Amino acid sequence: MLKKYIRKYWKLFLVAVAFLTVEAVCDLLLPTIMSHVIDEGVAQNRMDYVLRTGSYMLLVTGIGALAATMRNIIASNVSQRFGAELRSDLFKKIQSLSFDGIDRFDRASLVTRLTNDVTQVQNFTNGLMRIFVKAPLVCVGSLIMATRLNPPLSVVLAVVVPIVAILIVFNMRIGFPFFLRVQRALDRVNGNIREYLSGVRVVKAFNRFDYEVDKFAVSNAELQARSVNASRVVAVFSPTISLTVNIGIIAVLWIGGLRVDGGQMQVGHIIAFINYMTQILFSLLMISNVFNMFVRAKASAGRVGEVFAQDNTMKWSEERTQADIPAEARGRVDFERVSFSYEGAAGEPVLKEITFSCLPGETVGLIGSTGSGKTTLISLIPRFYDAAAGTVRVNGQDVRDIDPHKLRETIAIVPQKTVLFTGTVADNLRWGKEDATQEEMEQAARMAEAHDFIAASPEGYGSRIGQGGVNFSGGQKQRLSIARALVRQPEILILDDCTSAVDVATEARIKEALKTYAQGLTCLLIAQRITSVMDADRIVVLEDGAVVGTGTHEELLRDCLVYQEIFRSQIGKEMQPNATAN
Repeated sequence: MLKKYIRKYWKLFLVAVAFLTVEAVCDLLLPTIMSHVIDEGVAQNRMDYVLRTGSYMLLVTGIGALAATMRNIIASNVSQRFGAELRSDLFKKIQSLSFDGIDRFDRASLVTRLTNDVTQVQNFTNGLMRIFVKAPLVCVGSLIMATRLNPPLSVVLAVVVPIVAILIVFNMRIGFPFFLRVQRALDRVNGNIREYLSGVRVVKAFNRFDYEVDKFAVSNAELQARSVNASRVVAVFSPTISLTVNIGIIAVLWIGGLRVDGGQMQVGHIIAFINYMTQILFSLLMISNVFNMFVRAKASAGRVGEVFAQDNTMKWSEERTQADIPAEARGRVDFERVSFSYEGAAGEPVLKEITFSCLPGETVGLIGSTGSGKTTLISLIPRFYDAAAGTVRVNGQDVRDIDPHKLRETIAIVPQKTVLFTGTVADNLRWGKEDATQEEMEQAARMAEAHDFIAASPEGYGSRIGQGGVNFSGGQKQRLSIARALVRQPEILILDDCTSAVDVATEARIKEALKTYAQGLTCLLIAQRITSVMDADRIVVLEDGAVVGTGTHEELLRDCLVYQEIFRSQIGKEMQPNATAN
């Protein structure tokens, strides 16, 4: 997953490491220079030596500070660019996945992976250039300098360093599962927030605020508990490492004091050795902290990698995509013994052996009870999903042989759930056609019965749409959604129960406008109301995922029992009050 970014940023990484190495060398030189100042300058009362050596210390310190500044600038720049690019690539990967691939992940989890998980990996990359490389350099360098300075005292280091190394390894092995659980708990918190915000009107309408608070409190408490557990694991190791190194410093002072009394060692050596021990302490603590960051980053990188590893199951033949489509076949849709079931779904297939055709220029209505498979069926046309068995053909070609991007350019869909995007009305209409003119937008809006309320607003087509279209009614949002599809001027128009919030009179005017507009256009009309499909050229009746009737309204009313039941349940009920009144 990270090979692409390593190839791109390894040169800058090495530059940062070079500056970091200079900084580390300067840090390592200072205690040795200080020991000379004490042993040869202060002890012998040589002020000229103290001043000269002190100026060297200032020079070394200045060089180290300059190197640290350059290292920080490069590290911050590289880590921010890496994080932005990784987040962008992950977003593109999610966009490229088929619906099957996206359905394998919870939506809230994808948001967490795009934000928190990428940030964890980015922070580790930044720490890698600022801390992780420096800490081992300073640690190893301090060990070498301290050993050269006084080999007998290095026995203390031979005991302390292995103990600390063992503690760090235990920290990594024990901490990783805890931080993985923290990320999963964060997924659940994000999921609750997302669900609440998307359904806030329903929550308030049913006075379920207390229930939502309690539900959020449970997931929030779980996140707190898991974060506390993970922090406890980390909290145990850092003080233990500090204690171990500080015991080593005490041992150095004790052994060094005995050797100074015996005339076998100078005071400056003890001070320098303690400085090196302190550097080793901070280095080991930094290494411990970096490993804690690594544990978090490893958990996050694994979750990000799961998305990148998700293969796009949609393949197609480039050669067949370029095939010429006969004019008489444009807009034709064929279902040939099509069956489908959602991945991981238990029970029978959602669609079973579906076979029918929509001829160019024909309006075909799809009707059936809730859960009969209408929406699932039309989602196979733009290849949101691939059929488990059978073949779906568009313009005479198997959709599995067509580039999905080119396939969807010929299709416009008005979904069952209206989705509007933040921006202006014109911005939303141009989702159908990016270069649509004002005249084209107005024409489409008039056919969708949307022009009047758009024009009545102060800013017209420049009116802002709130998030999700909150400043429009349900019927207005549906009409805007229809206008967006009509702007595209597609070969195939799919209307998925898109007038459910529109009154009957407005729906009749929309249908009348579509009759004129749809000359030569294949239109699939899904509806719950039988009045919406009665005048279609052909009606397909679905029941439990199977076709139970095909024909005109009159033919189905005569021959199809399911259609007759739908007619009686809807039209019969509407006529009953009139009959009673008479």
